Amino acid sequence: MFFTYLRRELRRRRKAALVVASGLALGIALVIVVSSVSAGMGRAQDKALQSLYGLGTDMTVTKAAAPAGSDAQRPRFRFDAQDDGTGGEQNSDRVMVRGFQTLAGSTVGRVGAQSGVADAVGGLSLEVVKVSGAFTRGRFEQGEGGGGQGFGRGGAQPSPQGRVEGGGADFDVNNYSVYGTDVTKPGLGPLTSSKITSGRSFTRSETDARVAVADAAYAKEKKLKTGSTVTVKGTKFKVVGIATADSGDAAADLYVPLKQAQTLAGARDKVTTIYVKATDSQRIGSVKSEIQKDVPGTTVTTSADLAGTVSGSLSTASSLAAGVGTWLSIVVLAAAFLVAGLLTSSAVSRRVREFGTLKALGWKSGRVTRQVVGEAVVNGLVGGALGIALGLAGAYAVTAVSPTLQAQLGGGGGAGGGGFGGFRGGPGREAAGKTLDVVLTAPVSLTTIALAVALAVTGGLVAGAFGGWRASRLRPADALRRVE
Repeated sequence: MFFTYLRRELRRRRKAALVVASGLALGIALVIVVSSVSAGMGRAQDKALQSLYGLGTDMTVTKAAAPAGSDAQRPRFRFDAQDDGTGGEQNSDRVMVRGFQTLAGSTVGRVGAQSGVADAVGGLSLEVVKVSGAFTRGRFEQGEGGGGQGFGRGGAQPSPQGRVEGGGADFDVNNYSVYGTDVTKPGLGPLTSSKITSGRSFTRSETDARVAVADAAYAKEKKLKTGSTVTVKGTKFKVVGIATADSGDAAADLYVPLKQAQTLAGARDKVTTIYVKATDSQRIGSVKSEIQKDVPGTTVTTSADLAGTVSGSLSTASSLAAGVGTWLSIVVLAAAFLVAGLLTSSAVSRRVREFGTLKALGWKSGRVTRQVVGEAVVNGLVGGALGIALGLAGAYAVTAVSPTLQAQLGGGGGAGGGGFGGFRGGPGREAAGKTLDVVLTAPVSLTTIALAVALAVTGGLVAGAFGGWRASRLRPADALRRVE
């Protein structure tokens, strides 16, 4: 009897049911669109952060760089003319630690032994400044502009400037970045966010081999390919692979085994960055605190810390989606529930004679209430189905349009503060920041669909509560008064 009566009443009151369902559908569709766009914002931000933060890495440990202008950051070169006073072709390489102070290699083990740390690996970021040319008698010195960071392709600082004292010169200054990576743990480190597009990556046995992986942009600039040879401070490295950054700038122009990088820089058993992976994402905060206590003087930076440095249209849109969008969804849903309840209550009031007659025939108040609630829940489910359809259409439209947002990374950060410690692209590139174009999508998850169904049922129950309360107050005499 319940379902027969329900089917007949819904069919007889299609327009009223459609009005209630439409109101709920609008609110549910808005929730789906806002949720999917927020999820898309999260993906876009993650993609932007990957340009600075290695895949699989939860946090990094670094130590602030020496103050700008210190001797440690001002490379000097000396070139003497030939004894006969004529010019001579001369070359000199200077390999410097880039961006941060070095940490003892044993620190990697200390960090890895912390509770909640699944793995830790060290990396050494270097800058190579190469000066070549013909000089007359005199001395060439690196000028003030030649800091130990910010060089290299895509770097924030201009090429180092020099001067010649006591003579003339025709010389060329080139700089590029080299990153020493632990080849025994390929799942962590700066190379994880680049994809090998030619050749191969390092093997675990090449811990001290003279091999290198070149960034694709640098390889194109220098006409390098798999099998080519590059010379760094007199040491020849064979290029075994070409890597293309997934997004943004690469961490370095060349990647070499960590031991080779330490040898080049004269920094035996030293690292600039420790990449850390936690056992559980929920423990990142506690792991960070423990590392800071156990290894004082270092900066521990998590992806959450870095996310706070993202600005631009991506950040603005994320804030709007999280703030305005969420509250708008709540307001619209609340309004839809209220309207559905009032309409259902009004519909019950128009059916006084019908329900009064049913009570006169023996229907108890509980049975009438269940009937009204059942109709309201069905209306809610219909509204949910419409809302899901509208929400999916809206999310698909956003994905089809794929608007491009800009993410400004590294604004306001500095190497000296260590705020971007060890993040991919971070060393030596923090000062000026960079802008990435990120395409926005609106993925709809099963969780969002389940939320929509739950909201539909909730809306139906709210409407049913209004209508049931009104129906429970009806008496058989109400029907007689309505007839009169």
